[in-house]
Amino acid sequence: MPYTADKPKLAESSAALRARIPGWGVDLDPKDRPSVPREQFDPGLNGAAWDFPERQPERWPRERSIEHKFLTPVFGTSTPPKGLSGVMRRFAYARYSEGRAAHWLLLLAADRVDAVESTLRSFVSTRPDDPITQTGVLSEFTHHGFASRVGRRRTDLVHQPLDLIIVAAPWVAAAGLTYAAVKRVAGRRRA
Repeated sequence: MPYTADKPKLAESSAALRARIPGWGVDLDPKDRPSVPREQFDPGLNGAAWDFPERQPERWPRERSIEHKFLTPVFGTSTPPKGLSGVMRRFAYARYSEGRAAHWLLLLAADRVDAVESTLRSFVSTRPDDPITQTGVLSEFTHHGFASRVGRRRTDLVHQPLDLIIVAAPWVAAAGLTYAAVKRVAGRRRA
C-alpha cells in the first residue's frame, strides 16, 4: 500500500546489490559512518509519528496521475485549475501516464494557455498588465543592455528573438481581436 510509514522493501538483497554495483552499501557498517557517535540506530524507529498520514481535504477535484490509486495525502493548492488550461491539465492527468511525453507536452501547452488567459484576464480587470515596465524593456536602454550582449559570447543570445515573439504575441493578438471587434461593432451601427 503506498504512502505508509513503513520503509519499502528492497527489490534486491544487499549482497546482490553490492556484487552488481561497485561501492554500494559502503556506509552500512556503523564503523564506516562519520556520524556514528551522534547517530541513534533503532531498526524499529522509522521517524514517522503516524501509520498513514492524515489526508488533506480536497476543496475541488484535483488532478491525479493514473498510476496512483488515490490522491497523495498532501498536495498543492496554490493554483486551482481554471479555464481552458485547467481542462487541458485534467485531460493530461486523466488520459496519459506520467511516463508518456504526451502527458508532459499537454501540461507545457496548458502553461502557455494559462499565460495567455492571464493576459486576457488582465485586459478585463481595472489594472491591466503593462508590458513596457513589467518586462524590463526600459532597463535595456538605461542599464547598458546592448553593450552587455555584444562581443561577450553569451549563450542566451540564441533565444532572444523568441523572447520577443513570446512576450509580444499575446499583446499583438489581443490588439488584433480588439480591432476586429471594434470594427464589427462600428460596421453594425452604420448599417
